[in-house]
Amino acid sequence: MSERVSVNIRDGVADVRLNRPDKLNALDRAMFDGIVETGAALAANSAVRAVVLSGEGRAFCAGLDFGSFMAMGDRPASAEGPGGGLLGKSGNSAATLAQNAAFVWTSLPVPVIAAVHGVAFGGGLQIALGADIRIAAHDARFSVMEIKWGLVPDMSGTQTLRHLVRLDIIKELTFTGRIVEGREAAEIGLVTRLSDDPRAAALAMAAEIASKSPNAIRSGKTLLNQAAYSTLEDGLRAEARAQAALIGKPNQLEAIKANMEKRAPQFTDE
Repeated sequence: MSERVSVNIRDGVADVRLNRPDKLNALDRAMFDGIVETGAALAANSAVRAVVLSGEGRAFCAGLDFGSFMAMGDRPASAEGPGGGLLGKSGNSAATLAQNAAFVWTSLPVPVIAAVHGVAFGGGLQIALGADIRIAAHDARFSVMEIKWGLVPDMSGTQTLRHLVRLDIIKELTFTGRIVEGREAAEIGLVTRLSDDPRAAALAMAAEIASKSPNAIRSGKTLLNQAAYSTLEDGLRAEARAQAALIGKPNQLEAIKANMEKRAPQFTDE
């Protein structure tokens, strides 16, 4: 793993931390690479049942480190250059490297909970939006800040925001770049809920998720993500197929037995 991202896996929960605290976890090329590599490694690990994503130090992520990219001679909006280019395609994905740093969490097969404190500005906000659930500190601050630099959100934010926040509010935030604080962020749907200790709350939620049938959890995430883009007919068919694939399988039977016997279930990772 990259030194920019730390990972600790325990009892099925991956505790992932952006690790550049001296720069408020601002995104340089090493951070982009580290995030994408971490997401790919977790996706391939069948023992991971939930992920908590947070930032070391005083903030979740302050956004793009413009100074770092300008020093490398790589314009943030360029697909080419000494820095490798953030807008160039990332592997076989249709997404760019910058987009994958945020969308990798959406495409991860298990739930991802972002624990946000301090600031989540620009690219930092878009990374948080890639998570399935966002728990934020009351004094956390958020901004679609790209307009400050004459840019648009380009880390999948235009795709994730539209399923969370009213379109007119998204446009206001995108056109103005104004800062939204915790309470308003929760009211408009930018975050799921607030907590005095978002990381502790996220870890507790992840532990609860990890105690459920991993097959059902993964299927649930897939179905709900697909529902945003599929027709009703396709969605109903996908739901029926997913349920048929779960019924009668070892983990589903274990869920029934554990409930009947009033004990904690012992699920297996497949």
